[in-house]
Amino acid sequence: MKKLRSQEWFGRQDKMGFLYRSWMKNQGWPHDLFDGRPVIGICNTWSELTPCNGHFRELADFVKRGVWEAGGFPLEFPVMSLGETLLRPTAMFFRNLASMDVEESIRGNPMDGVVLLMGCDKTTPSLLMGAASCDLPTIGLSGGPMLSGKFRGHDLGSGTGLWQMFERVNSGEMKISEVFEAESCMHRSKGHCMTMGTASTMANMVEALGMSLPGNAAIPAVDARRNTLAQMSGRRIVEMVREDLRMSRILTRGAFENAIRANAAIGGSTNAVIHLIAIAGRVGVPLNLDDFDRLGSGLPCLVDLQPSGKYLMEDFFYAGGLPAVLRELGAGAALNRDALTVNAKSIWDNVAEAPCWNRDVIRPFGDPFKQNAGITVLRGNLAPDGAVMKISAASPHLLQHRGRAVVFDSIEDFHSRINDEALDIDETCVMVLKNCGPRGYPGMAEVGNMPLPPKLLRKGVTDMVRISDARMSGTAYGTVVLHISPEAAAGGPLALVQSGDTVTLDVAQRVIRLEVDDATLAARRAQWTPPPLPARGWERLYVEHVQQAHLGADLDFLVGHSGAGVARDSH
Repeated sequence: MKKLRSQEWFGRQDKMGFLYRSWMKNQGWPHDLFDGRPVIGICNTWSELTPCNGHFRELADFVKRGVWEAGGFPLEFPVMSLGETLLRPTAMFFRNLASMDVEESIRGNPMDGVVLLMGCDKTTPSLLMGAASCDLPTIGLSGGPMLSGKFRGHDLGSGTGLWQMFERVNSGEMKISEVFEAESCMHRSKGHCMTMGTASTMANMVEALGMSLPGNAAIPAVDARRNTLAQMSGRRIVEMVREDLRMSRILTRGAFENAIRANAAIGGSTNAVIHLIAIAGRVGVPLNLDDFDRLGSGLPCLVDLQPSGKYLMEDFFYAGGLPAVLRELGAGAALNRDALTVNAKSIWDNVAEAPCWNRDVIRPFGDPFKQNAGITVLRGNLAPDGAVMKISAASPHLLQHRGRAVVFDSIEDFHSRINDEALDIDETCVMVLKNCGPRGYPGMAEVGNMPLPPKLLRKGVTDMVRISDARMSGTAYGTVVLHISPEAAAGGPLALVQSGDTVTLDVAQRVIRLEVDDATLAARRAQWTPPPLPARGWERLYVEHVQQAHLGADLDFLVGHSGAGVARDSH
């Protein structure tokens, strides 16, 4: 084993060595812990303001057990915690800031390997991005999904059930008092969303990338096997340090291709597109929107899970979880079998014998839940740099559509007008939302799945074509075109759309087009003015440096990595 990085701090026989060891000893650590044991940083996103991660103190203790057992020295450290449920304006606004926290915490402290504790959806990419920029031996550990929600004898999925119930309220089919009864029924255990939202999707992506031990994605948060996995992850990270198995050896092009295909097979969130591109950018792996269309759009969805289907993550775990899905992909020649994983085995070695216990939940590759259900990338004069759709959650009859645009200039404009009975809109229209992209919101909030007008819900309309530069929750559904790039706030063509324009969507041809002539658009552009820059702080830095959605919405100066070189002494 090469010389440990931590020994640049603790192995010194001089004034600085005294300082590093002595101050640590105020916690009661004995001297022999500084004599060459691998120091393992446990990167913890615990916070009572992030409900999905509220059990991470306990989870960290199980990781520590494993580290001690393997002869390592575990040291827990906090980083910014991103909870989608409470954090305003949106957790995505802080993803890159949290990644900087992770990166600099790792680089500036004496650790040889890292265990990443991640749960609520943006904590996963932010931790992977920050750690990838340092490239130490690293293993991911997700917090696990909640138990299935139960309400009036039926399963209730987080997020998805919420959207469904409020649609019923708006249509007059359900009383608001009945919805409030479901609050404690939907979220009844520790863990993150138990639908295939972004949190569950990204937990699957961690496993598909090879960055976690097998089974990480689906074990419920309150299942004892989640704690066992934490302990085994603690053991394994010590071995990874001794093997010098770094992130860059695992996060290869083949690993990202596996993740894209796995996302299609599970009916995963569109958010995975932005996050995977950003993570790849940190390790220097070329990845772009076209890869998602080329590798994933023609693949079948194998998993019948909300919001695309009916089951929940607890059912997915009991059915076999992601290993069963990866085995189906491998059997269908849709898996890079040789991709290395954190346990030093190939991904195929990990899943070749994976069982499936319920074919209603996880379908065979040859008899899928839905055909051609991966992320589809659209282009055209409305989205020159691309836009995305989750076909598995869309209505087939709307995949080829031409309609009159009803434009909302901001999310505030949308909320102020959508309930107006006089709003000039019908089910053939295309709802257009502007200024909700990376710069415009800022942070690219999950508002792309605009609720339908109540007057149309009462008529029985259940879906309409909706387009925006925003994102949507992985728990959401509908015929929704997202991530239009360039965004409106950056002067993209979306900024020029006006109510009454005709918009064409043709998914088969991969087209999203504004039927307005170039001269008219040029005249509109001459009248457009960019929004003013924020005055100060993180918002100013973010807006000035955030990339567009098709590039992963990372900050331009964070792309790439500089390794975990030992920081200079300050004394």
